[in-house]
Amino acid sequence: MVSHVYSMGFLGMDAFPVQVEADVARGLPAFDLVGLPGTAVKESRDRVRAALRNCGFDFPLGHITINLAPAGKRKEGPLYDLPILVALLAASGQLAAPGDTCAFLGELSLSGELRPVRGVLPMALAAREHGFTELFLPVENAAEGSLVPGVRSYPVPRVEDLMAHLEGKRLLQPLAPYDPRQAARRPMPDFSEVRGQAEAKRAMEIAAAGGHNLLLIGPPGSGKSMLAKRLPSILPAMTFEEQMETSKIYSISGELPAGEPLVQERPFRAPHHTVSAVGLSGGGSVLLPGELSLAHNGVLFLDELPEFNRTAMEVLRQPVEDGVVTISRANGRVTYPCSAMLVAAMNPCPCGFFGHPTKPCTCSPQAVSRYLGRISGPLLDRLDLHVEVPPVDFASLASRAPEEPSERIRRRVEAARAIQQKRFAGSGVFCNARMTPALQRETCRMTAAAQSLLEAAFDRLGLSARAYDRVLKVSRTIADLAGSGEIDAPHVAEAVQYRSLDRKYWSK
Repeated sequence: MVSHVYSMGFLGMDAFPVQVEADVARGLPAFDLVGLPGTAVKESRDRVRAALRNCGFDFPLGHITINLAPAGKRKEGPLYDLPILVALLAASGQLAAPGDTCAFLGELSLSGELRPVRGVLPMALAAREHGFTELFLPVENAAEGSLVPGVRSYPVPRVEDLMAHLEGKRLLQPLAPYDPRQAARRPMPDFSEVRGQAEAKRAMEIAAAGGHNLLLIGPPGSGKSMLAKRLPSILPAMTFEEQMETSKIYSISGELPAGEPLVQERPFRAPHHTVSAVGLSGGGSVLLPGELSLAHNGVLFLDELPEFNRTAMEVLRQPVEDGVVTISRANGRVTYPCSAMLVAAMNPCPCGFFGHPTKPCTCSPQAVSRYLGRISGPLLDRLDLHVEVPPVDFASLASRAPEEPSERIRRRVEAARAIQQKRFAGSGVFCNARMTPALQRETCRMTAAAQSLLEAAFDRLGLSARAYDRVLKVSRTIADLAGSGEIDAPHVAEAVQYRSLDRKYWSK
């Protein structure tokens, strides 16, 4: 007898329906899985067999064939345990076949309990598009399914509970739609805790207002990491669309916190400098997102930048420019969004005190040159603002005068972003850093004085075409913060100031 039930699958950000067909035929006992199953899927046969027996059901005797259609798409992960079990029970006559509007997802324990799986949110969205109205999920994943209107998400603790529901004996109750307001807000580090560093704070405000990439360079203990960790506190609140897109990435990675299916705060990812190129960009045997995609709509912070592997650093160049990363491997090709602010911090030399006003540097000129040479010119060119973070003096540290809180800075940032959203309405661009060349020509109007100043800076500093574009975009952001429709000379002067440190350090 042949039966079929429905499940879902995903590859990258794209999900698709999967029909799980079960056939129990006469012959020597066997259990064959076909339809391009991955290793975890092939292991389902043993989990399903043990779960059936331990839940009081009969394991069918005969030649069992399970087909996962479409057969041309690879199926990964243990999420097919539950639909395989339901299909087997239907094929052996122990259960009436469920309706075609039901989809089943879940990993089984040997005792019949359901365990959470990855990728439920994108699969639930695809399930709605393909006409499924009921989704049976592990309890831990049910909240993800409840984010999707039009699909009833049923939390299933054990196999026996699902069977009782399908037989009409003891009905499961669908989870109420998730209310984002019920999530507790996590406290964020605040800029009011940072003493001094007014210039660096100003640069952070500009970066947040325009979505620009940032390099912080200074001696140890000057507050580079402290400043970077407070950047999310001045970024604008995420829109619901941004929350859903970021949550899909975290769902695919299996990094959604328990009971919180929606990422509501902008991500802040700070991988250790030993991270590999695959860890940063994504990939692996099942093509998972990397740190760059996990920072989508948020901040990717690379502390001690020269200590990162050269290959890992260079893999960032194209994704940082394009806002997407495409991973091509022998087993597939996926594209993940990675529109994140890249913030890097570094010391100016191995000992950290090159250029320090009071502490002497113990490094030789060759050691300083080798250290700075670990950062390639093309990567440096993609960092819009280069900011020197000097050591904090005693008077600033001991001062009891209150520092400006993040909330006040955030209001100015949001006002500048509102100007940009109005300017770019309907274009798919949301901040100055993502301006296309056509939008740049249209919106970056300069006064004659600003044009003259930028031309002089271009010739004197030997800026590349990319650096010119970055200076222009930063100037546009500074003008937005000032409420100016045109870019004036002071705006350009400040933007050029943030492109001069590479000449101070890297020209030696």
